[in-house]
Amino acid sequence: MGTTQLESVPEPKYWHLKTVLSEALDSDFAVGEILPNERDLAARFGVARATLRQALEQLELEGRLQRRRGVGTTVAPPRTAVSVATARHDWPGAPGDDWQTADATTAVATAAVSRLFESVTGGEMHTVRRIRVSHGQAVAAELLHVPVASVPELSAIDAPSGPARGRAVLRELRRLELEGQDRAVELGSARADDAKELDRLPGAPVLVVTTRYFSAGRTAAVSVATYRADTCRLTFGDSGDLEISHPGQQRQAS
Repeated sequence: MGTTQLESVPEPKYWHLKTVLSEALDSDFAVGEILPNERDLAARFGVARATLRQALEQLELEGRLQRRRGVGTTVAPPRTAVSVATARHDWPGAPGDDWQTADATTAVATAAVSRLFESVTGGEMHTVRRIRVSHGQAVAAELLHVPVASVPELSAIDAPSGPARGRAVLRELRRLELEGQDRAVELGSARADDAKELDRLPGAPVLVVTTRYFSAGRTAAVSVATYRADTCRLTFGDSGDLEISHPGQQRQAS
């Protein structure tokens, strides 16, 4: 990596530094290689550590770098596709679903969860936690919120807790007629629980995909899926399908 000092440039200094660092990643570093520490990099480029940190954060958002627990900042591998197709009008847990059920709880809905359903706080809610794993790596964590009223027959099923309870919620949900779904994507920061599941640091950039499932004229369930933004990319095909890309898997057509 070179030692060129930064000149006065029209764009913010951290943005120009990002470009310089990106070129160095292409020429001087291999995938998985650990970068020098922030103090050494800041001294090498003659910038404040705050400026360097901004540049590194941008490169992480672009998927060029990864921050790994107990390791440091490493060069990220190229991204390739994992399909998240909106054209598949299926309930969660349908055949071909790539998610693994990890746990389930039932409690009074919080204000934040109630807002997802545009309802008043106070109703009971099943929350199923699921993990999406690809090539041995967790690439997303999901909280699937299902009102107790959406699956009234669930109490007859002998699955009191844990993954079995989660699978029972999904099974009952699939008994309903799915009338449609909508989906929204936004950039966010990893909560502590999601960061632990995804082997990221709390506050790391994530892509939050919120999906509402409709049945009988109302919202029957809401999925909030958190994808690693440092390794995931969204692409939209002519069909309107949505893909999320991550390292280690061949590109698929959605």
